[in-house]
Amino acid sequence: MDVSVIGTGYVGLVTGSCLAELGHHVVCVDKNEDKVESLCSGNISIFEVGLEDLVQRHLESGHLEFSTDLDSAVSQSDVVFVTVDTPADENGAADLSRVDEVAKRFAAAISDYTVVVNKSTVPVGSTRRVQRIIEENSPHPLEFDVVSNPEFLREGTGVSDFLNPYRVVVGTDSQKATGVMAELYSGIDAPLLITDPVSAELIKYASNAFLATKVAYINAIANMCEAMGGNAREVALGMGYDPRIGFEFLRCGPGFGGSCLPKDCRAMVQMALEHGYDFELLKGVMEVNESQRELMVKKAERLVGDLKNARIGALGLAFKANTDDVRDSPATAIVKKLVERGAKVRAYDPEAMENAAVELPQVEMVDDPYVVVEDADAVVLLTEWDQFKRLDYEKVRSLMKRSIIIDTRNCLDPAVLRRLGFTYEGVGK
Repeated sequence: MDVSVIGTGYVGLVTGSCLAELGHHVVCVDKNEDKVESLCSGNISIFEVGLEDLVQRHLESGHLEFSTDLDSAVSQSDVVFVTVDTPADENGAADLSRVDEVAKRFAAAISDYTVVVNKSTVPVGSTRRVQRIIEENSPHPLEFDVVSNPEFLREGTGVSDFLNPYRVVVGTDSQKATGVMAELYSGIDAPLLITDPVSAELIKYASNAFLATKVAYINAIANMCEAMGGNAREVALGMGYDPRIGFEFLRCGPGFGGSCLPKDCRAMVQMALEHGYDFELLKGVMEVNESQRELMVKKAERLVGDLKNARIGALGLAFKANTDDVRDSPATAIVKKLVERGAKVRAYDPEAMENAAVELPQVEMVDDPYVVVEDADAVVLLTEWDQFKRLDYEKVRSLMKRSIIIDTRNCLDPAVLRRLGFTYEGVGK
């Protein structure tokens, strides 16, 4: 099939590349000429496992193209994906101005029957909204359908998540659009859930809000374990064996972050308010998540003492391993709080330092984890990169001023570190 993808951010680039992998001819469109030129050379601006190889391979195969010409791409497509940004406004609601802008462009660009796919995370009612905008701006009657097809991509495993998903959700009332979407995803071995547009839009938000709730819940349990002398890892293990609960998202730490869970939780609370419902449970989840970051700083204060002029080494800045994304990162939030307390922070991350430097101008970024720990009063491990698990901690101890490690991800072996002479503290034990 001929497919166009509007927007070459994380979702657009993964979607377009993976659809090319399935054998479709895909044109990814972006209005940024420099970005498109770079992509045409196979250079991508984000770090995502396997994505650059996929882009380069399908540029060579001819299944994948990049362009600034939206009208041409849309006019030749059977399916058009909308993957533009929907940033949160000051109230937490999704800003749909970019979605509206491309929908107006579609009105003039669509020729034959086309399925327009809302792939961006958009609030309930957005499928109908895009349909209405296209109809109102069309110079003549068009044959098209708009469907909701929410993405469930986890940064760091996005390519695998697209090609091997737990499910594919399509929200539409059109039998014709259902057939097109079924053909588009025929190469994917996963349940295809066809539902109405409103339910499809809610599935994305409800899923992310539930996962956020699991993270906040296990962190609350971890805080109880610390107060009572229990071990949160063992508690999570005992819970996870129950198939009704499962093991996923039951790892305690500094809280959830990234571009999806925090934004979607805020948007869902705002959507609920707009429809007369006060989503107190989800508000509580967000409050627990925010307080978890402060608790990590209090650990440092308790172990180090007054943080003013204390030297702190920060290992990790990305919101999780295998990505360079620092949006709503617990790591950067904790570093900011340390700086606010007067600490002098030196940091290292394998991929995220360039992005983090914009948010953390007072932090010294270095390109070697061993430089991070030199003369440090304490080291705070903030992102679960495998590289940090393999460091020579005997060497780390010899370089530090004081042998204090705060492992906010429970990555390291406490017994080994204590034998080496460290004061070690994790989360939930």
